[in-house]
Amino acid sequence: MIQPNVVKKDSISKVLDRALDKGEGLLRLTPTWVPRSFLHPGRRIKLHPQDLYAYGANRGGIDERWFSSTTEAANEGRVWHEGLSFASFEGKQFLLRDAVEEAGTRLIGKTMYKKYNRWPVYSKFFDNMGPIPHHMHQSAANAKLVGQEGKPESYYFPPQYNNVDNNFCYTFMGLEPGTTKDDLKRCLQNWDKGENGILDLSRAYRLKRGTGWLIPPGVLHAPGSLCTYEPQWGSDVFGMFQNIVEGRYVPWSLLVKDMPVDKHQDLDFIIGQLDWEKNVDTHFKNSNYLEPIVDKKSSGPGYTDKWIVYGHVDGEQLFSAKELTIDPGVKCTLKDPASSGWITVQGKGRIGKLALQTPAMIRFGQETEDEVFISYEAATRGVEIENTGSEPLVGLRYFGPDVHKKVPMIGDANK
Repeated sequence: MIQPNVVKKDSISKVLDRALDKGEGLLRLTPTWVPRSFLHPGRRIKLHPQDLYAYGANRGGIDERWFSSTTEAANEGRVWHEGLSFASFEGKQFLLRDAVEEAGTRLIGKTMYKKYNRWPVYSKFFDNMGPIPHHMHQSAANAKLVGQEGKPESYYFPPQYNNVDNNFCYTFMGLEPGTTKDDLKRCLQNWDKGENGILDLSRAYRLKRGTGWLIPPGVLHAPGSLCTYEPQWGSDVFGMFQNIVEGRYVPWSLLVKDMPVDKHQDLDFIIGQLDWEKNVDTHFKNSNYLEPIVDKKSSGPGYTDKWIVYGHVDGEQLFSAKELTIDPGVKCTLKDPASSGWITVQGKGRIGKLALQTPAMIRFGQETEDEVFISYEAATRGVEIENTGSEPLVGLRYFGPDVHKKVPMIGDANK
């Protein structure tokens, strides 16, 4: 059922034009909350404690907030708009997905819209009390077998959202070099015999605030308990390879949910969805770890723009992200080659004509002033951002595929 203040897709044209014209190419977005039934919320993404189970206890706690998303969350029992971002204008709301379909060239640029016919990426805050199961996201080829898209993703650990470590500030990634497919097969064969022991085949890395990781599809990872900013491809496919986490059972259905039905018991096929060489990489950290890199071309007196997500996935620039910090009383003009999704993580100020304010607490359903979609027309023209507060104004923004002529590569931070 569509709420009374939500503009239907076939009536969006006029309100979208007014919103873009009045906002000079910027759209105010509202918080998009997503629960996960098999996880335990970390309580750091500013949602009021009384609202953690706003979708119902049976749906699980809310541990994610999605940004500038046109991708649906793949949850059982989901509400019709779960995972989708809404823009807000003059008391009305409309889906960012519908806006892109209506004015794709204006919002994300002619080239991207022509190639993908959608905003093909999204980002989120991912916030849990403890670790989650060792899992992978399918490649494009494997996801296509079930009519889905693959999902490479990336991590950045914003200090502003990580005042505490929570229960396990480490992430298992990949597999120990020398691990065989038969070793992993035994873990799957022991799914209903107690803990399947997959973490014995992996290694954990301590998570460091202000850094990140790039995770290609087909690579196992068990994210730890730092609140994570995650630019990624616009898909919600996954396969859980760990059967018990902190005493919680993970059903087999979450391993095979995005695999062909006739392959749900085919262990060779299931293991074959992994990128084996990337998992057993002897220099895994060197291949995937990200340190921030200052972009001197877009920095200046009183403001610093840093690359926080960069590099290629299998030779392709699929997504990237930057962190802009502006000192009190300073203003700058942000000019990017393409659209981006912006979330404010510290301070207050303005972006164009829109106010920016980092909330201390958010009620479920409440609108905020921390999230903005910067359209292609605004980004390429340039947007003035000003810090009107007494502390640094910090915003994270992520980009879609092939928008930068050049991005840093993994390892460049050490050069």
